[in-house]
Amino acid sequence: MTKDIWINLPVKNINKSVAFFTQMGFTLNEHNPITKTMASFFIGDRKLVLMLFTDDVLAGFSGNKVADTTVGTEVLFSIDAESPQEVDQMLKRAEDAGGKIYANGGEKDGWMYGGGFIDVDGHRWNVLYMDFSKMGR
Repeated sequence: MTKDIWINLPVKNINKSVAFFTQMGFTLNEHNPITKTMASFFIGDRKLVLMLFTDDVLAGFSGNKVADTTVGTEVLFSIDAESPQEVDQMLKRAEDAGGKIYANGGEKDGWMYGGGFIDVDGHRWNVLYMDFSKMGR
């Protein structure tokens, strides 16, 4: 049985990434100290752990090169929002923190509202509000 799961992300500059995710409103994981090569955050109510490692450290852990996010997407992270307004607020926070918007907030399929941003290291994040009562109508 799996005890827990967390996200390990490669980053170029720990301090720059810590500033970005702090501005996004993620909670610093005080159990793990910020070092020159790593930092940790909690995301959401369930406190999913986001570990940030410098590219070289993550490559050493994975035994593989770190993906070049300027030419491809290895993974898309999705964040559940409470409302369309929260989607737009999160996109604005991302942009204000130095990220880029790749999809402005908008309605999708009549029951979702979403948009997306790219963090300071090129990782793509999707923010969605889903109204399941309107799904399939």
